Amino acid sequence: MTTAPSRPLGRRAREWLVTEGEVGHADTGNSWWRVMCLTGVDYFSTLGYQPGIAALAAGLLSPIATLVLVALTLFGALPVYRRVAEESPHGEGSIAMLERLLSFWKGKLFVLALLGFALTDFIITITLSAADASAHLIENPNLRPYLSGHQVVITLVLVALLGAVFLRGFTEAIGVAVALVVTYLTLNTVVILVALGRVLSHPQLVPDWRHALVAEHGNPLAMLAVAVLVFPKLALGMSGFETGVAVMPHVRGDSTDTERRPSGRIRDTKRLLTTAAVVMSVFLVTSSFATTLLIPAHEFEPGGHANGRALAYLAHEYLGNAFGTTYDASTIAILWFAGASAMAGMLNLIPRYLPRYGMSPEWAGAVRPLVLILTGAAFLITWLFDASVDGQGGAYATGVLVLFTSAATAVTLAARRAGQRWRTIGFAVTTVVLAYTTASNVVERPDGVKIGGGFIAAIVVVSLASRVKRVFELRAREIEFDATSRVFLRDCARRTIRLVAHKTETRDVEEYVDKLRRLRRDHDLPSDPDVIFVEVTVVDPSDFEGRLHVHGEVLHQRYRVMSVSAPSVANALAALALRIRDDTGVNPHVYFEWTEGNPLQQLLRFLLFGSGEIAPVTREVLRRAEPDPTRRPHVHVG
Repeated sequence: MTTAPSRPLGRRAREWLVTEGEVGHADTGNSWWRVMCLTGVDYFSTLGYQPGIAALAAGLLSPIATLVLVALTLFGALPVYRRVAEESPHGEGSIAMLERLLSFWKGKLFVLALLGFALTDFIITITLSAADASAHLIENPNLRPYLSGHQVVITLVLVALLGAVFLRGFTEAIGVAVALVVTYLTLNTVVILVALGRVLSHPQLVPDWRHALVAEHGNPLAMLAVAVLVFPKLALGMSGFETGVAVMPHVRGDSTDTERRPSGRIRDTKRLLTTAAVVMSVFLVTSSFATTLLIPAHEFEPGGHANGRALAYLAHEYLGNAFGTTYDASTIAILWFAGASAMAGMLNLIPRYLPRYGMSPEWAGAVRPLVLILTGAAFLITWLFDASVDGQGGAYATGVLVLFTSAATAVTLAARRAGQRWRTIGFAVTTVVLAYTTASNVVERPDGVKIGGGFIAAIVVVSLASRVKRVFELRAREIEFDATSRVFLRDCARRTIRLVAHKTETRDVEEYVDKLRRLRRDHDLPSDPDVIFVEVTVVDPSDFEGRLHVHGEVLHQRYRVMSVSAPSVANALAALALRIRDDTGVNPHVYFEWTEGNPLQQLLRFLLFGSGEIAPVTREVLRRAEPDPTRRPHVHVG
């Protein structure tokens, strides 16, 4: 009896890490309200800590500051992201809108910077939610004696468990999200109604609060001014809009939707965003009012029983230990699942952009290596912030606000381009407000910029290194020949296919006559060689790969020319030669001329601008793509 040879441990580990668990899940679509629950595990879970953060930031002004937050949400962020949903119905988000408005390297670098802040947003969602979940565990009266003083360890365990789920394999469970959101919002409704009933049963609470406000701030105008000034600290309550757009592909829409214009999906996503914003606004205002009036101010401070868990404090205080423990369990579950939503967002966001730019290692399309890296980053941030909910609030707000500001900028430019004057003005005002909020948050709490800058630096360094490493790939996703170019190839395949790389200027007859004369001289070809001129135009060298469309035409009634647009001349020529070989069964000959100039300068021109020394680079691309020399297209240089 024989047994199959076992695979080496290193090979098995590589297969487990890289080969298995590719990003991408098929989805037939769901009702908009179910998808709202998927994004709601992130958005609605902020109720677990938002009232406490608002009380710390604004004190007695917390309800008024929350009203400012709600106003900007409903009349600023919501219209912005409804427009984003129109402009990017396949879930690309505001980053893709700005990418379309900017080109070349400046556009790519700008997108990489936004990705850095997006990762800040998502990573801090994981660590902040886990930290708040651990705070709810520790402050539970039944567990406090055993868990007190171990918040960092508990948070790290929760983050590790989240990473373990994704290492094993994760599919977004909308059904689980629906159950969590419905349960959590129901329990919050009970807590807030009981708390408001408590306020009504003690009528002196409202006048006492109002008198304290007047004594501290003077008049309503001063109160509003202070509320606006502290608003940036409350920006956590606006999270979830970018996620709401990102999950658009999960919305079923109508049966009449098309790929180019999924009108039903756009309509239902707008409904999703509006419903989530209205529901969250009601909860934010009522919870802020109840917690401010019923919880002593010192309990919101670090170490206080309401710090990071104001509504849980009320649940235990007014509904008893059993209900409070149930509320804690629900809060912990939704906070933990909010981290799962953020992780899933990153696993879909990173492969969406970096491979397309040629700026990711080969393993960036696999789940598990990314999970390990992102989990390690979450460990580091948890340790740096000592698992503090309050300490991470600024960094989280920075990531959220940068994405909001970029989205507002994108829709302002889109409205201006569409000639919509009043919408342009409205979006511009929102952009200014969000820009002020972002700047204020950065000045007061620079942690978010530091973390975002770290992510940006890491993304740019790894991305550029990966692009340089992969620069000799074919870089053509697909090649399409038009009817004329196919006739050229079919005709030449009966004899010898000779492709002449030609850099054109005026395309007049003298150019082609001179090119053929030099070709005969340098390569000792017949007096009238049967050739096809290939003219590659570099459109955007910052793109790594693309689809090549080959257009054939006869110029000056004699010269066959195939023209193609591509990010790089050399890679396009190599891909074209290999495709011609595969289609015709004939190995083509490709003719070049040496480029004059310093080799190092030519290399930089190739890396940055897609041109440079074409002949040796084309040969190297062919060598790497086709290891068999007998099947490799022939390269001639003169």
